[in-house]
Amino acid sequence: MTDLPEWPERYQSDLTDAEFDTLAVRAGQMRSPEGEHGEAMFLTSSYVFASAAEAAATFGGDRDGNVYSRYTNPTVRNFEERLAALEGGESCAATASGMAAIYAVCIAYLEAGDHMICSRAVFGSTNVLLEKFLRKFNVEITYVDLLNIDEWRGSVKDNTKLLFLESPSNPLNEVADIRALAELSKEANALLVVDNCFCTPAAQQPLKLGADLVIHSATKYIDGQGRCLGGAVVGSAELIDPVIGVLRSAGPTMSPFNAWVFLKGLETLSLRMREHSKNALKLAKWLQAQPTVTSVNYCGLPEHPQHELAKSQQKMFGGVLSFEVAGGREEAWKVVDATRMISITANLGDTKTTITHPGTTTHGRLTDEQRNVAGISQALVRISVGLEDIEDIKKDLARGLDLL
Repeated sequence: MTDLPEWPERYQSDLTDAEFDTLAVRAGQMRSPEGEHGEAMFLTSSYVFASAAEAAATFGGDRDGNVYSRYTNPTVRNFEERLAALEGGESCAATASGMAAIYAVCIAYLEAGDHMICSRAVFGSTNVLLEKFLRKFNVEITYVDLLNIDEWRGSVKDNTKLLFLESPSNPLNEVADIRALAELSKEANALLVVDNCFCTPAAQQPLKLGADLVIHSATKYIDGQGRCLGGAVVGSAELIDPVIGVLRSAGPTMSPFNAWVFLKGLETLSLRMREHSKNALKLAKWLQAQPTVTSVNYCGLPEHPQHELAKSQQKMFGGVLSFEVAGGREEAWKVVDATRMISITANLGDTKTTITHPGTTTHGRLTDEQRNVAGISQALVRISVGLEDIEDIKKDLARGLDLL
């Protein structure tokens, strides 16, 4: 058998000054001695060592190397390095889902007696995680209006450790002033954690706006085709290390296969996000003109109350919007049920357009009071605008809107 070569310097690209789209294709790229062009998929649970001493040194951290695929795998590391580069972060911890990413941050940085501030405008499962499970460990949680910086400031306590938010929010597309909240978090000696699921780094980079940690559900736009579950946390190496410690011990980590799928998703991320955003803006304007639609929530619309703020923080406005119909749940369900092409599913970020009724799906486990405070009415419908022809998306929605 011919000896396999060490790869010459030309294959060890310096991407320090590379642009976003180049990083999306090349960052974190590694090539084994086999010379594969596409990223390799390392489907192994464990790794073999040359000696007991080498194994001890690797397990003890005195030697770089893979230990066990629960927390060290070359394919997963490739994904982590690429996503960190796209977010402008030093390090990334990949997780089994977006919720696992939120869980890992909370467990890493909160303990009994600590306090966190959370926007009321968060994904329903985030609220359930905090209320049903985190409170069991005597962590105090204060919920505030995402847009009211004075309410955030007034909620800070001596034991406040985390400020958590989504921007834009799910499903109302509200946009937080991340710079102002970053300044507040530093005054409070607390960490600002931003869920960047709706935008992805192609549209928004919260770390550059002052956030400390960025959360992703890779299940959404990073995959982009509804194939795999995954999540990630991005930040400085110092802040990510405790998160990795949680993942190493608790185990909600990303599989190599899913990481490989997400790597392929990242390669086309900015292309897809641009088209999602174009389609979403066209659909939002069309919905505004429909007589049975009473309001449209999309930060790309000039009429949106945080439109200028969104323009200052985001490169584009994303592919998710919501709207209210005249009536209530019965009318909203009519619109959902009348579609023939659009997929009725609570997932988002897919090439296929999806539709859901947040009040009974994504936010269905909230109490009526919690939904009312969050502004989620029974007349609300959420659309994740896909990459189909926009005229076909409009025609499919018109089937239901014309019934009202």
